[in-house]
Amino acid sequence: MKKRIVGFTISAVAVIVVAVASFVSFKVYSANAQIDKGIAAKVNNEVIYVGDLRQSYADHPQIKDRVPFEEFYAKTLDVFVNSKLVYQAAQQARIEESPEYQRQLVTAKEDLARKLYLEKMVEEKANDEAIKKLYDEYTSKFESQKEVKAKHILVDTEEKAQEVIGKLSRGADFVKLAKEYSKDQVDLGYFTKDMMVTEFSDAAFNMNKGEYTKTPVKTEFGYHVILVEDVRDSKPLELKEIEPQLKNMVTQQVVEEVFANLRNNAKIERYSLDGKLIPEAK
Repeated sequence: MKKRIVGFTISAVAVIVVAVASFVSFKVYSANAQIDKGIAAKVNNEVIYVGDLRQSYADHPQIKDRVPFEEFYAKTLDVFVNSKLVYQAAQQARIEESPEYQRQLVTAKEDLARKLYLEKMVEEKANDEAIKKLYDEYTSKFESQKEVKAKHILVDTEEKAQEVIGKLSRGADFVKLAKEYSKDQVDLGYFTKDMMVTEFSDAAFNMNKGEYTKTPVKTEFGYHVILVEDVRDSKPLELKEIEPQLKNMVTQQVVEEVFANLRNNAKIERYSLDGKLIPEAK
């Protein structure tokens, strides 16, 4: 059984709810939106344009990749309306004249400038050429390992596993038995030895193609009956399979390089709480 952390799937609706929370403080609307001048709402005679929602939709690819604009529009229009209402109330309360607003405005401007600068650097340097270079490094250093493709039936007790093995020995279909008995997914696909818990790997990698375990395999998850479907030597993944991960790696490298270059070309003095100059680390 794979060494995996039990995860969870975030629904498209949940993604919208979480993401639109950021709209309240960033890019909720723009009266000069040029994409679509259709009116989405009027709040005390102030207009929210369809283009405002389209722009926010375009600015959040994590949402755009999951739901169509029509669904986004329906679920977030009230968020935009509420945001406009709160902003109008803030104006009436003269919040923008307060010292705290002015202080936070400076911070917000700096944060936005940093964000856009790093995005610009990443866009320039995390390109197809950099990704291909990283992929070539991956393929050149790739070391082939033995891989096994397997199915398994996971049950709670050794007696139940023995029952399954008995039925297999009498010609029963593995997949049908899995549907009846297994408490886990059946098809595990291809995996290397280090991807599974030790007891499972030891059993699977000592079997030949087409064999199933004649005795139950006990792990921390329960008792397994394993069917080995194929054995092969691993090959490097295709570029298209790992391109997103490679882009993330290149992006991280670019950001690290940006910070390194800025630090190397800057005069930096650090002081302790008592006002003494902290010597630079060598």
